Amino acid sequence: MTGEIAAAPGIDDVSKAIIEQLQEDGRRSYAAIGKAVGLSEAAVRQRVQKLADAGIMQIVAVTDPLQLGFPRQAMLGIKTSGDVEEAADLIADIGQVDYCVVTAGSFDIFAEVVCESDQDLMSLVNLVRSLPGVSGTETFMYLSLRKQAYNWGTR
Repeated sequence: MTGEIAAAPGIDDVSKAIIEQLQEDGRRSYAAIGKAVGLSEAAVRQRVQKLADAGIMQIVAVTDPLQLGFPRQAMLGIKTSGDVEEAADLIADIGQVDYCVVTAGSFDIFAEVVCESDQDLMSLVNLVRSLPGVSGTETFMYLSLRKQAYNWGTR
């Protein structure tokens, strides 16, 4: 998701309940969700598709990169000169970047990266440093993943 954060229009309590059901278990059947939220299986399927099409949610498999052959994860703190959103868009387009946000504070952008090796990470950092508008980077290498959760609910 890109752009400004805004309240999602048309998200009613039933859609929120569907999202929360999927946050608990992304493989939960539409029939089970329908039973929990008071809709038919077909109605749940339609709402899930509309939520996904609108970019409100994604249903994906969350993996452990280490077990899939990606032993190097890091967060890049990036400083920019010029248009920070243009730089962020360029960074977000890089394949190894799985998370990219514009921030306030000492860094303008944070980008989480997943790499196959230290050499891959070094090449990626050099690529980011060469992008127009990037004035500096700092690399925070992950040593141990202690928590990764996506079940924070809805508001």
